Amino acid sequence: MIDGNARGTISITGLGKNFGNLTALKDIHLEIGKGELFGLLGPNGAGKTTLISILSTILSPSAGTASVGGHDVQREANAVRRAIGIVFQDPSLDVELTGQENLDFHGRLYGMRGSLRKSRIDEVLSLVDLSIRRNDPVKTYSGGMRRRLEIARGLMHRPEVLFLDEPTLGLDPQTRRKIWHYIRSLEESFGMTIILTTHYMDEADRLCSRVAIIDRGEIVALDSPQNLKTRLGGDVLDVDIAEASPEFIEKLKIIGDLRSVKVQDGRLMITVERGESFVPRLFETAQTMGVAISAVSMRKPNLEDVFIQLTGREIREEAPVEPKDRIGIYRWGRRT
Repeated sequence: MIDGNARGTISITGLGKNFGNLTALKDIHLEIGKGELFGLLGPNGAGKTTLISILSTILSPSAGTASVGGHDVQREANAVRRAIGIVFQDPSLDVELTGQENLDFHGRLYGMRGSLRKSRIDEVLSLVDLSIRRNDPVKTYSGGMRRRLEIARGLMHRPEVLFLDEPTLGLDPQTRRKIWHYIRSLEESFGMTIILTTHYMDEADRLCSRVAIIDRGEIVALDSPQNLKTRLGGDVLDVDIAEASPEFIEKLKIIGDLRSVKVQDGRLMITVERGESFVPRLFETAQTMGVAISAVSMRKPNLEDVFIQLTGREIREEAPVEPKDRIGIYRWGRRT
């Protein structure tokens, strides 16, 4: 019998996953509370999808333990599967079926009776504004509509925990914001625990109460988005520059109260305590040293700045290293 206090919670201790000589996850410790909208951030290949795959019983860990809703992901895999819903990064709808038929098929797999299936289909289609398209083949849906239908499908059996793996990947900005609206409404309407993986930092900033930044299989930061940004502090200057020599950067460190300096793709990203007073000194130094600056912009830190500060890398610059042989939503296989 599951403890009522454990419903919707996730507990991870010392979790690791290896694929041959590749370490995808290393010594992950994490607690996620009931009703929390939690973000997993990191570049492609950082370990986000591997972690979700373990928590949803698609992959087995190489080390450590994890439980979802009070159920161990290895010893009680069937109970975990009943407690979760998943929206995979890769499309998994049958495009020849209608929207309603996709949902009906999902409900049957979960053993839902006919009357319950019908009421749930009506409910979730209304939630994602697809009622009017319920009888149209999915192949006629736009990309955003398909993502909304996948979210609806994940809600059919009222899961305690919903995993959203890159739910807005490849969508246009307007559709992304619509998806954000649906995700917020899930938290408000159902109070379910939602785990969101994304490499869009603005997405996590807007939606999540806490985020974990994962880099090369390890958690390098864990806090609320606001606290992470506050930790970086100061102002961020983006400086378009012809050439950033080591001598020029060292001179900047002397003339200003710099917290960090990063060189990326022909520009400097400078974190400084008081940006408005540093900018004149920046131009004076550049003129003295014969360095050409074409543009400077100043802003407050965002989550991507936090990531770069922690890892020294762009959030999207690394190629995927996680396995590509993904298992479909209905193929609950055991992997080692």
